[in-house]
Amino acid sequence: MDKDNIRILAFYLPQFYPTPENDRWWSKGFTEWTNTIKAIPLFKGHYQPHIPADLGFYDLRISESREAQADLAQQHGIEGFCYWHYWFGNGKQLLERPFKEVLESGKPDYPFCLAWANQSWTGIWHGLKNEILIEQKYPGKEDYVDHFNHLLKAFNDQRYIRVENKPVFIVYSPQLLPDGRLFTDLWNEMALKNGFDGIYFIGIHDINWDHKKDGFNEKSVHQPTHYIHVMEQHLGRRFRNIIRRRIRKDIPFVVSYQEIIESYDFNMFKDKDFIPTLLPNWDNTPRLGKKGWVFKHSTPELFGKHLESAVKYVMDKPPEKKIIFIKSWNEWAEGNYLEPDLQWGARYLKVIKDVLKKYY
Repeated sequence: MDKDNIRILAFYLPQFYPTPENDRWWSKGFTEWTNTIKAIPLFKGHYQPHIPADLGFYDLRISESREAQADLAQQHGIEGFCYWHYWFGNGKQLLERPFKEVLESGKPDYPFCLAWANQSWTGIWHGLKNEILIEQKYPGKEDYVDHFNHLLKAFNDQRYIRVENKPVFIVYSPQLLPDGRLFTDLWNEMALKNGFDGIYFIGIHDINWDHKKDGFNEKSVHQPTHYIHVMEQHLGRRFRNIIRRRIRKDIPFVVSYQEIIESYDFNMFKDKDFIPTLLPNWDNTPRLGKKGWVFKHSTPELFGKHLESAVKYVMDKPPEKKIIFIKSWNEWAEGNYLEPDLQWGARYLKVIKDVLKKYY
């Protein structure tokens, strides 16, 4: 089987360089590393802080860092990055510099697509009160047109990931769009006028969401709460007993990664136009402290089992649609990443390569 038939795409966070907004909201020079390195263990056996290995504490303003990331991902079977894209309405963007430089420079020569993080930024993202730092706005049709035209250069780039001659575009919270169908119909119309067969819309939402009603081609879920919900359905009363024993006010919410993946059966999503999104690990206590969630004892081997289940699930799909998302490539302050660290080295990446070898 052609290895291109399994398309592993990793979500990519650009918040690894200082911006005026983060300087103002948090501290001078704030980046994702700021929270990552200040993390401390909050209970017995809690591994913190997580420290990068091969790539170091990189700065995404540096082209060589971006190229090293792409080289590492490509070597291990990841087809491309899904760059988080922040468009708050009326042309307002944040964290746009890394992708802009990737687009303009042509480097790295590595596939990509965009994922619109269409949510307001609040202080709770870093453990503060739920104050709005910057509001996500939807000014209307004209802004949708401006947004599309702004991204047209990216859509036309030979590196942009497509399905059926449609640029893949992911919307983080499609339920927040005032009129999802207006948005998708308009962009599809504009895409047709520009030589595409439309946009391949993927929405991240509840598994029972009627995505076709809003003009989306497929859907995915990738919040830790989804994993917990699936685990609860699988274990029933035993799950409630597990949680009751583990909930303590003085530590984060802690659950076993092994129990999570053993509860997860991708077959429950058959016939739902569903794209798996896998969490290799999770620990967002660097951001939220004792209010955070920890998937305890995640390992490369357990992630490999989870990935293999996802590969088997997508094997029956048409070649271009054999997509698996991994969240994330580099969400370090969520303890959610594939990049090498001091604990595991590059073993999470090696697992991806090893699993794919079994199928081609």
